[in-house]
Amino acid sequence: MRVRVSGSIGWAARSISGGRSHGDVHALTVAAMDEDFPRGGIQRKPTAGKNKNEEQDNLFQLSGSEHRTKNPKVEQRKKEINNEKTKKPRELQGRASREKQPKEEGILTFKKLNVGTLLLGCVKEVTDFELAIGLPHGLTGYVSLTGICDALTQSLSEQVNEDLSEDLTALPDLYSPGMVVRCVISQLGATKTNRHSLKLSINPKEVNAALSAGTLRAGMLLSGCVSSVEDHGYLVDIGVKITKAFLSQQKAQEYIKNRNQGLPLRVGQYLNFLLESVKDNGRFVQLSVRSTDVATAMATDDQNWGLCNLLPGLVVNAEVQKVNPHSLVLQFLSGVLGTVDFRHLDPQKIGTYHTGQKVKACVLYVQPDSKSVHLTLRPIFLQPGALVRQPGRQSIGEVLEQCTVLCYHKGAGVTFRLEDGSFAYSRVFHLSDTKMTSAANVFRKGTKHRCRVIDYAPMEQMALVSLKKTIIEAPFLRYHDILPGQMIEGKVASLEKFGVLVKVTDHIRGLVPRTHLADVPLKHPEKMYSVGDKIKCRVLRVNAETKKVTLTRKKTLVKSKLPVISCYSEAVPGQTAHGYIVCVKPFGCIVCFYGDVRGLVPRHELSVEPPPFPEKVFYVGQVVKATVLKCNPNQEKLLLSLKPHCDAIGREPGTRADDAAQEREGAAGYPTGKIVDVKVLAKAKDGLEVSILPEQVAAFLPTTHLSDHVSNCRLLAERLRVGDVISGVMCWSQAINRIILSRKPALLAFVEQGVVAKDFTELQVGMVMTGMVKNIMPYGVFVEFAHGLVGLAPKAAMSDKFVTNTVDHFVMGQTVVAMVTNLDEEKRRALLTLKVSDCGSGDADRESLALLSQYLMELDFIRSFMGRRDSPVVANLSRLVIGQRLELTVDAVKTDGTMHFTGKDVAGLTVTASRYHQGEAPVSPGQQLAAVVLFVDLLSSTVYVSVRPELLCARVKKLKGVSQQSAVVQFVASDVAVASLCGSSQLTFTPVASHLNDTFHFDSEKLSEGQTVSVKLKASGKEHQGIPLSSRGPSKHRRPNQDHEPLEAVEEAAPELQHTLCVGDIVSGTVKSVRPTSLFIALPGGVTGFVHASEILERVSDGTVPTSSQKVGNTVTAKVIGGKETKSHKFLPITHSRFTVNKPVLTLRPSKLSEKHAAVPQDEELVDRLRAFKRGQVLTCYVYRYYSAKQCLDVEVTHDIHGNVEQLLLTLNHKCMKHPERMFQPGQALTATVISPDSTGTRLCLSLTGLCSLDEGAVTLGTIKKVLPSIGVLVSLPFGKTGRAGLCDLADSYSESPLEGLVQGSLIRCCVISKDKNQLGISLRKSRVYPEKKLPVCDPEITSIKDLWKGAILRGYIKDFGELGVFVSLSATLTGHVQYQHVTDYSVNDNRLYQENIPKGKLVTVKVLSTKDQAGYVGLSLLPQDTRKPDLLPASLGLLCKELNETKMEVAKAGKRKRRDSEREQLPPKKLKTQKKQRLEEGDCGLEVYCREADEESDADIEQLSPVKPKVPRLQLSTSFAWGASLNTIAPVTKGHKDMSSDSEEEQSTDTEPRLSRREKEASKRRAEKELARVEQQLTDPARHPQTADDFDRLVLGSPNSSIIWMQYMVFHLHATEIEKARAVAERALKTISFREEQEKLNIWVALLNLENLYGTEESLTKVFERAVQYNDPLKVFQQLASVYTRSEKYKQADALYNTMLKRFRQESAVWLSYATFLLKQGRGEGSRALLERALKCLPKKEHVDVITKFAQLEFRLGDRERAKAMFESTLSSYPKRTDLWSIYIDLVVKYGSQEEVRHLLDRAVHLKAAPKKIKFFFKRYLAYEKEHGSAERVQAVKEMALAYVDSRTSLEGS
Repeated sequence: MRVRVSGSIGWAARSISGGRSHGDVHALTVAAMDEDFPRGGIQRKPTAGKNKNEEQDNLFQLSGSEHRTKNPKVEQRKKEINNEKTKKPRELQGRASREKQPKEEGILTFKKLNVGTLLLGCVKEVTDFELAIGLPHGLTGYVSLTGICDALTQSLSEQVNEDLSEDLTALPDLYSPGMVVRCVISQLGATKTNRHSLKLSINPKEVNAALSAGTLRAGMLLSGCVSSVEDHGYLVDIGVKITKAFLSQQKAQEYIKNRNQGLPLRVGQYLNFLLESVKDNGRFVQLSVRSTDVATAMATDDQNWGLCNLLPGLVVNAEVQKVNPHSLVLQFLSGVLGTVDFRHLDPQKIGTYHTGQKVKACVLYVQPDSKSVHLTLRPIFLQPGALVRQPGRQSIGEVLEQCTVLCYHKGAGVTFRLEDGSFAYSRVFHLSDTKMTSAANVFRKGTKHRCRVIDYAPMEQMALVSLKKTIIEAPFLRYHDILPGQMIEGKVASLEKFGVLVKVTDHIRGLVPRTHLADVPLKHPEKMYSVGDKIKCRVLRVNAETKKVTLTRKKTLVKSKLPVISCYSEAVPGQTAHGYIVCVKPFGCIVCFYGDVRGLVPRHELSVEPPPFPEKVFYVGQVVKATVLKCNPNQEKLLLSLKPHCDAIGREPGTRADDAAQEREGAAGYPTGKIVDVKVLAKAKDGLEVSILPEQVAAFLPTTHLSDHVSNCRLLAERLRVGDVISGVMCWSQAINRIILSRKPALLAFVEQGVVAKDFTELQVGMVMTGMVKNIMPYGVFVEFAHGLVGLAPKAAMSDKFVTNTVDHFVMGQTVVAMVTNLDEEKRRALLTLKVSDCGSGDADRESLALLSQYLMELDFIRSFMGRRDSPVVANLSRLVIGQRLELTVDAVKTDGTMHFTGKDVAGLTVTASRYHQGEAPVSPGQQLAAVVLFVDLLSSTVYVSVRPELLCARVKKLKGVSQQSAVVQFVASDVAVASLCGSSQLTFTPVASHLNDTFHFDSEKLSEGQTVSVKLKASGKEHQGIPLSSRGPSKHRRPNQDHEPLEAVEEAAPELQHTLCVGDIVSGTVKSVRPTSLFIALPGGVTGFVHASEILERVSDGTVPTSSQKVGNTVTAKVIGGKETKSHKFLPITHSRFTVNKPVLTLRPSKLSEKHAAVPQDEELVDRLRAFKRGQVLTCYVYRYYSAKQCLDVEVTHDIHGNVEQLLLTLNHKCMKHPERMFQPGQALTATVISPDSTGTRLCLSLTGLCSLDEGAVTLGTIKKVLPSIGVLVSLPFGKTGRAGLCDLADSYSESPLEGLVQGSLIRCCVISKDKNQLGISLRKSRVYPEKKLPVCDPEITSIKDLWKGAILRGYIKDFGELGVFVSLSATLTGHVQYQHVTDYSVNDNRLYQENIPKGKLVTVKVLSTKDQAGYVGLSLLPQDTRKPDLLPASLGLLCKELNETKMEVAKAGKRKRRDSEREQLPPKKLKTQKKQRLEEGDCGLEVYCREADEESDADIEQLSPVKPKVPRLQLSTSFAWGASLNTIAPVTKGHKDMSSDSEEEQSTDTEPRLSRREKEASKRRAEKELARVEQQLTDPARHPQTADDFDRLVLGSPNSSIIWMQYMVFHLHATEIEKARAVAERALKTISFREEQEKLNIWVALLNLENLYGTEESLTKVFERAVQYNDPLKVFQQLASVYTRSEKYKQADALYNTMLKRFRQESAVWLSYATFLLKQGRGEGSRALLERALKCLPKKEHVDVITKFAQLEFRLGDRERAKAMFESTLSSYPKRTDLWSIYIDLVVKYGSQEEVRHLLDRAVHLKAAPKKIKFFFKRYLAYEKEHGSAERVQAVKEMALAYVDSRTSLEGS
């Protein structure tokens, strides 16, 4: 909080009261005190004054000249008042004296708090288990993990019970410091140390307890927590019963993007939201968390806010009612009064408040007992949802010397003004260590005091300080102040079993573990320690987050003078320190130092003679002196030794010869490439004199070898000191018995790769190597590599740019990457190129970021050394980081605009800012400014800063993925540029160079301050000190037309002499070089011979490397077998472009050496020799390397015949193909099969799997090319072929999702089953690809129609739909046909229903009807009665069964015919003829068509011509509803209808049929009348089922609680496809059925779930399910929904629901058993077994036996019976006397086992050691079984066993 004070006018009463005089303020103060704080007695008059002491305590009083000006009238009035005071009674005088200081009722203290008080708070700190909330007036409360919301508590409980600790929701992921939350006090108490304990809750149910569904109004601003994550949004817990609050995904997008870092909301996340709409009387509300909606939300009168439900955080429109000296009184919401404390006034508006002023205020807290409301006017709280900044300019623990008293508040505390203009507050108990009697005099306004910052109050935006001397002088104020290895003093607080608790300060306690109470273990610590003892300890480790300090009392550690190792970076090789053993193993000991730094002491380093059993020599807790051998701080690995090591000073001097010999011997032990640690002995002009540890061998580390970056070389040489230890240094070369070292990371990385040329002969053209610039000449640059190799980069090959002066491009000692372009073996010269286009990897972004990261890491390495220096200036310099904000004072401003600064944090440093970084505002010396650090030059101790406003604001861009951003360059150094992203203050590091060789830039390419560049950043990319690293777009280098330009000077050389060796000559030579696939032999006369790996050994085994049998220097005898022409590098290619030399090719094989005849050289062309290899030929080849780009293995057969092995032919084990390069070693011998020469005719195509062609039955690897839904997969095969696997060829056991797990690009093993011109048929069945394993097959493969027979039941996949029916794929070559009449039992009029409801690729069970139908296919049936599977068409379609449809049609025809006959008899002959003629004209279709108008006319004619018999009303049969599956009630009618239908058809079939006689007509009429009478009688039966909605309404009125009738009513509407009406009936039922009938209501809910599952959407089903869970037993609802899913074959949804049930109802065994049943029915036996293990972990132990038994029963019925028996046997072995388990076991074995197993089990049962009553039961079972299944002999045997048992029991009782 910043308050501007001008002159001597502070906070004055006149500023609040709008310009009142001092006297008015005086009177106003008294009036306010009497009115606000009545104390009884005589009411003070408003004109009563106060003495001068009162004026000093008024925070708002006038000061300065206005106060010192004395008015005579005022002075006279004061004297009169004083005279009146002397005449008052004593009690009035006492009261007046007590009123001298205004009592601060507005300040909230712990004593004023009550449980249930609502407060507005700010999150101060977030840990894993609680939130620290800053409350008004400096109070702090804590919210535990279970005090956030019920959903989070339940979720965490489920995760803990299931041991999902890695998935636990962390509070730091949900909350961040600065969040403003509403909280309620849940508990007030005291800690063990008798300190106040304030526990809070932000649970919406407690915070919003005063709200109800009826009080919710649109526009309300509430808070809550996310309770559930849904598909389209989030359910939010607002704490109101029966109210569902929903936040849509669309409304949450802005919040997620701006406030949640783009991450979706999680359960338990706190939200401030606006009620956008309220529906259904508050039962459903829609929310909005948009910043514009929340920030502008206001509490209004129409929202019915009052004192009973007022919530903190509400923003209201208020009016100033009264201005008090220390507060304001506001009125808001139609008469509610509230108080604003002086700490919560708007700092920018102090001096403008007056009565009647309109202001916006925020409710701060409400005290429930006094119903007093406290408000705040601070702007940050007037925008709900905004984050409160945590400035904290005074770091906690800082001591402030000059704090000026601003105001003293009696009974509350003191307000101070600090030096920087901010405010601080101290509570009364922090003013002094002792009780003060005259605090008002001590803390008079303007007095200065010394205090210490102890905390920060975010609600008041001010620091909390303490004036206690003990706190000011305390060495530790927080746990963060304690460092490992530090010595501390404390008092013994208590003695515990685990150790001694030590009180360090009032707030800090530490633990001395039992093992650290002394150097040796103590059996009775209480004899050595007692409570209250003062002891000295050393800190072992500190965890400030968990507030734990571990101490040690081991005397050796406490009094140790050796260096302290508290982090891995401090462990330098050669350093010796004390530690203690924490673990003893056979391989060595683990030694721990301070800060939990641990290292390994190998067994051979435990002592001079390694102990055979370390655990017998060492013990845990033992203090040892360990020496650091090696340390890797990045990996936190430390290697130690307990051997006594002598340093260089302690060695005994010897003779000079001995010393020289020791140096030569030491130098020989450090070859190039060895990594060592060194210690600085002295600093030289051009480097460092060092000694290699631990042998103390002298060496030299040149300055140019300290870093890859030239600037860092000078910096390291300057900042390193004698005695510093440098790790990870490489031996570079040796010169005159002197070891030269290098610390260049690029050189170390290149040498560690292992591909390093050790001799000139090993160099090859095109080789890329890392080296350093050795010398710079006008014509080029010489580059030195490891092992002393040197090459020249000519001027033309130095850069892609034109080189004018070589000195401008490179410097001596610079690290470069070079590529060999030419070799001259005679002069041993190599030509190089340094062009980035030739030497770069092509990925400029990655290379530049790697360089930048290495540069910054080296700066951190230098800072770590500087931080340990004694100089405070150097230490301050090392602590400064880029992006840090500093408070500086302008020291000087130069004419060019450059500014220089001074400041407390930069004392002794040069701080400067350029003119560009001054900004637009004018700056003058002495002005205090805030600045941001741009760069710290550690060499010159210069700090570059900026005061530009855009860099000081706290606007940070949130990055997503990889993004291209515009940035402004703020500072440019030699290796790095610092830029800021446009539109924000986010800084980023960007490299100046994109490559090690990219060192020269034209002026137009150089970066400058203020330049806008484009950078590329990653959201999760590399960072340094919180600042992201970015890369710039790579520059495009154009290659010249000629790869290499000619040298300026070419030195001629003499022509080479050719060798005179002939084929067959025997020569002797020395092995010159060993390559993986060849040897180079040095022959006499300077000739070099070549030996291929195939010519070394006589017999080569697979996997061996023949060249490993020879070593450099071996003398060998060889025979010349040919010659090899190679390009000579003795001449430059410009002068001798076509010069070649013939190298002799040798053999070392003994069989060829012993041949007398010389081998005839092969003059054939390479193509002809390759053709000589036959397909299928087996040969031995040798690995050259694996090409990742081409995905093939390059091999060599002989020195001139090479081959390739494609990836799919490397092996048949696809699991090994994740890293094929690791499978083969260069030079390794392999047995391969020849396929053919490749397309170029220069190489062989080989195979390592023995496969040379893809014939039927061939097994090979393939790559999935494409996954074809409902069809299969396309697979890329070797030899460029493509295979196709259908659904029936994917597995031996068909599944609902056969393509699951098959991903494009993955490797699979397959078998060729058919061949075609374009495509191969393949199979992925394990029985095919692993024929040797003979695996079981569930769905056998059908290869031909011969494998089928009529009546066979098998499975297949739906292939297609056609006019003839449905086609089912039975195998790759066989397709079955199902006629539509054999698909379903339902009557389907439109065949499109099949395609809409039966997906292609669906797994079905079919029955073979014929092996060949009329269409030439296999005839199949899908009818349920044939397959014993559910119908393919769902019942939800509302289709009629075929039998019902036929019956209805027949009944309709009969009724129609009867009506027609009766009408025809009544018509006159003329009318009959006309009608007959009309019927004949209509055609011979067999149907009769009547016109409605004609019928009416006919009826009229009949009435006029002849009398008509009265009509009998007849019932009509509804054709839209079938009550049940069978039609028993109208079955008799069906037969009659068939007869009538047939008669009618015969009657209409022909015109020549003779006319019936009158008698026959009457007989026919009587038959029809009888049939119709029977139908009418059945339809008018009282027992018939209802057929209309009215019928059902009458039924439900009579039985409103019958769920059966309600469900029948729903079925009635469903058969009529009236889904909405069925839903409405269900809702009526739920409202009508009595609440006591829980089961009846549950039945309706289940019916509604079925309805939504069949006819609704997933969303509607979820809503019904959630409602059902709310109103019923949740477990029952979950079980019913799982059954619904299973019955409708929605197995995935059922599986997911069961997993949810396991989390929610893990204590219910029924849930585990239901899921196990589901898994076993799905054939997932392994899942069921894993489920049992989980169940036993979650269920109580008392239920384990029953659960295991029930799982075993399920295995018996649905799974593996052998496993079930094993489970029973295991259980019975533990509980042999559980006869109930024996009885269950026997029943199951009787049902599923053999007779032998039953008898064996019964024999065991009758021989149990159990009570005779139980044994009698088993004998009865045994006897009954034998009577039913056995013979008479077995029955007799059982009886004899029973008699023997009785006799034995009798004898025992008698004895």
